[in-house]
Amino acid sequence: MGERVKLIRKTLGLTQEQLAQRLGIGKTALSMIETGKTRLSTRNRNILVQDLNVNPDWLDTGKGEVFNANPSLAASYGRGSEMAMPLQSVPLYSIEATAGLVPLFEQQSAHTPVNYIHIPNLPKCDGAIYVAGDSMYPLLKSGDIVLYKQLRDLNDIFWGDMYLLSIDIDGEEYVTVKYIQRSDREGYIRLVSQNPHHADKDIELSRVRAIALVKASIRMNSMR
Repeated sequence: MGERVKLIRKTLGLTQEQLAQRLGIGKTALSMIETGKTRLSTRNRNILVQDLNVNPDWLDTGKGEVFNANPSLAASYGRGSEMAMPLQSVPLYSIEATAGLVPLFEQQSAHTPVNYIHIPNLPKCDGAIYVAGDSMYPLLKSGDIVLYKQLRDLNDIFWGDMYLLSIDIDGEEYVTVKYIQRSDREGYIRLVSQNPHHADKDIELSRVRAIALVKASIRMNSMR
């Protein structure tokens, strides 16, 4: 698989430093992956497949096309540019204005953003919202912004990653940001907080009404 990761990087016209930054690892770690000295993690495989349009079957077996998308489109992520990803214009929404996360995800194009976020080398995101509550403090505090990529299938959850969720509690929508881990109970997932004062909680997977992977966060500091 290391040789295939190297081929992806070469095809996209990226340096080891650029692809390593995109994967959130060091240049040395990427070099070890490319030379077969260490394995590609599930998280980094997910980035290659979901964000760089790499064909997962080709990545695993070497068979088929390298990219799911048009190769010229995939190559535009890095070739002829100092950035590993193009500059995005990510819409920032108010879930109070959209009446919740579920309506936002179901008809995002119908809602007007309150602003737009522009950050170089940002992973592909569907949108952004403000965080409420302190369950992820000190990593996130109330008023910070999380940028997300919506999941269409609950089977695509990557255990241990951070997610934005809408949960049904007695018919009411509860929106939260949590780490998701496997539960010992069949049909359940475990929600884990960063804040040690918040206990882990198992909930039925069927109560998840909307879910998105948190791709990045922005700390909002008040100036007085």
